[in-house]
Amino acid sequence: MNSINTKYIVRFILLVVLQVVLFNHINFLGYINPYIYILFVIFYPTNNSRLLFIGISFFLGLAIDLFSDSGGIHAAAAVTIAYLRPGFLKFAFGTMYEHNHVKFDNTDFGAKVIYVAMLTFIHHLILFALEIFNSSRILYMLQKTLFSGIFTILMIVLISIIFSRQTK
Repeated sequence: MNSINTKYIVRFILLVVLQVVLFNHINFLGYINPYIYILFVIFYPTNNSRLLFIGISFFLGLAIDLFSDSGGIHAAAAVTIAYLRPGFLKFAFGTMYEHNHVKFDNTDFGAKVIYVAMLTFIHHLILFALEIFNSSRILYMLQKTLFSGIFTILMIVLISIIFSRQTK
């Protein structure tokens, strides 16, 4: 096993542990929760097998579901954003994605935030729609999506700034 695979296995396990142990217990105002485990899906390399990536995303969501007792909603949301990710990459990064030159450490900050925001809001919309699953509570679902999404985006941007490699 090479060091790149080991790095992604460690990231996978670390994000699951952090989400389950720390971030699942953050609950601002009763409905604002960060879901930082989607960092793995968002920043996974673009040049790897798409089918493998969707499978890994399923197991990431399933691991969160098993520890959170949430019945598969995280797996569904993670697989959905993994499936939709190429379209969002193309929208946010344009020709860089078409030529498989997206290196997230070297991309424009604005494009990276737009990409993270789009995937985060799609993930949260699916997650909370499946969690609430009641059309009479659609405003509550949208409220949870908006505020948890903003909080998650802030956490992801902060984490990516802290742990990004400086190429200067």
